[in-house]
Amino acid sequence: MVTDEQDSWFDDEAGPLVRPYAMTRGRTQPAAGWLDVATQVVSVVSGEDSLGLGPEHLTILQLCQRPFSVAELAAYVNVPLGVVKVLLGDLIERGDVVVRHPERALEAPARDLLQAVLDGVRAL
Repeated sequence: MVTDEQDSWFDDEAGPLVRPYAMTRGRTQPAAGWLDVATQVVSVVSGEDSLGLGPEHLTILQLCQRPFSVAELAAYVNVPLGVVKVLLGDLIERGDVVVRHPERALEAPARDLLQAVLDGVRAL
């Protein structure tokens, strides 16, 4: 139940009453639609210029003093992944964060290597 007038934004049973669309100002598609759950995000500002940023933006900036993945940010900020992507899009456009895609293998492993691993597993 809501405890008093001052804490009316929080319900003990339901959690925060701010809906995701309110955090993103009704936007559902991130400006940076290419963000992956494993994309690494790092803050490049101190968060002092917070004009136009919501509390979730500021939390992301504070967390990203060290690299965090998009998925980790969603967990720590406690909002859906889509919301984090929209918020990150805002921060990318402002130049407050930089992102780095995870390294991906350019080629599939050689067949002999895969066969050797399979043989080793079977030998166990």
